[in-house]
Amino acid sequence: MNTTGTYLAVFLGSKTSQRRNAWDALPEAARKAKEQEGIAAWHKWVEKHQAAIVAMGGPLGKTKKIGERGVEDASNAMGAYTVVRADSHEAAAKLFEKHPHFAIFPGESVEVMPVLQIPGM
Repeated sequence: MNTTGTYLAVFLGSKTSQRRNAWDALPEAARKAKEQEGIAAWHKWVEKHQAAIVAMGGPLGKTKKIGERGVEDASNAMGAYTVVRADSHEAAAKLFEKHPHFAIFPGESVEVMPVLQIPGM
């Protein structure tokens, strides 16, 4: 697989951040209305950038960590992912400016990194 120009975007957000606490403190009706606004904005973002999206990805569930001690439950800030193609790392990052993940939802950021070729493959 040629990964040149392919970038992984990871959506991050702490479950204990001030933004998340404020979100959780909203009355249910206000939170539901904000969710609908965010979902609509996310769909609009997908439509606008559809040509760049390689894999839509999606929300991430609970984490299992595997190491020397075996399999353990773990927690991290990753909430979702998407894979995009772009002409440069900067261009890939710019796709996510003002993204609904943090512009509407209580997410904190999106980190974008190149997917590199596996040496010798």
